[in-house]
Amino acid sequence: MPIDLKVPDFPESVSEGTLLRWNRKPGERVRRDEPVVDIETDKVVFEVPAPADGVLEDILAEAGAVVTAGQVIGRLREGAGAQTEPGTGAAPATVAAADGGGAQEASFVLPAARRLIEEHGLDAAAIRPGGEDGRIRKEDVLRHLQQSGRPPAPAPAPAAGQRLEQEAAPAAAVDVEGRTEKRVPMTRLRARIAERLVEAQQTAAILTTFNEINMQPVLALRARYRERFEKEFGVKLGFMSFFVRAVIEGLKRFPELNASIDGTDIVYHGFFDIGIAVSSPRGLVVPILRDADRLAMGDIEVRIDDYARKAREGKLAMEDITGGTFTLTNGGVFGSLLSTPIPNPPQTGILGMHRIQERPVAEDGQVVIRPMMYVALSYDHRLVDGREAVQFLVTVKDVLEDPGRLVLGV
Repeated sequence: MPIDLKVPDFPESVSEGTLLRWNRKPGERVRRDEPVVDIETDKVVFEVPAPADGVLEDILAEAGAVVTAGQVIGRLREGAGAQTEPGTGAAPATVAAADGGGAQEASFVLPAARRLIEEHGLDAAAIRPGGEDGRIRKEDVLRHLQQSGRPPAPAPAPAAGQRLEQEAAPAAAVDVEGRTEKRVPMTRLRARIAERLVEAQQTAAILTTFNEINMQPVLALRARYRERFEKEFGVKLGFMSFFVRAVIEGLKRFPELNASIDGTDIVYHGFFDIGIAVSSPRGLVVPILRDADRLAMGDIEVRIDDYARKAREGKLAMEDITGGTFTLTNGGVFGSLLSTPIPNPPQTGILGMHRIQERPVAEDGQVVIRPMMYVALSYDHRLVDGREAVQFLVTVKDVLEDPGRLVLGV
């Protein structure tokens, strides 16, 4: 009996999406809950799972098609046998699990797990499944690698041009007098980023103020506690947790930067949901640290690391990137020395971090070399005056140059 494959319901702010790719071809077998098709919205990529075991019978919407919630995009024949073409290699893998010499029901290897197994030349039968109905997940393979002392192989990062080809419908290159150019459609995420940046520039009165921070105290603190921190939380101690805590201190003192404009009203937020700009293969995304003022620095680093991993894998959920009252962005990881970031509407402020660079500075009448970082605060001048913006940035500077303030709350 055929089962319709439908586009899932989108959140209220999303009306349509683009069918990114089919993970199976007609005639290939699928298992229940296996991701069959990926749909890109202007925020995240949705995976549409198979509602039952069976065979993909028909595809009604091809890659690149614009789809809406509830639309039927394919049909699945429940319980039918697979009729994959020889050599396609696309059929889901199963392995026989042995237990005391007796055969158990075969384990299903999910696609992400199968790729890891192939990359590392592993025996799937030796991996203990942790998913529903004995399914081998990516997490199970990673756990197996960790237990066997083999580090996961880093996935090669595609070049910018390759990412465009992967995410957009391919276009033929045009050769004119020995010079080529290629036209590809803009992804939904890139189009949404462009739309919001233009919106911010046209609707807000954006100004930027700058300062510089002596990062020596933070560097010394990181060097002193790095190993203990990593052992305790399982993640490296970075700079972002220090900046998040310093920014929260500044927002408490100058609540205009943690507010937003709604028509003729000012909405002062009594919570601190801090957005962390993260680069991903699909573009810039900003996952949110909810109630960041209640998080320990270890929890902040763990969540940021988790968001960065999800962004690379395209696994961020809608709730991960919705909302936010203030944003941090770090262009320094790419070598930027100075920039003027654009606030994320309807937020009124964004702090730009930059590269740490040793520079000569004057201290107590002497010229010394210190690791310095330029920071930039862009703010909406409709709500935030220059005095508040400058004093906010000075607060961030003071806290980071004397991290003991984070403990004492002064």
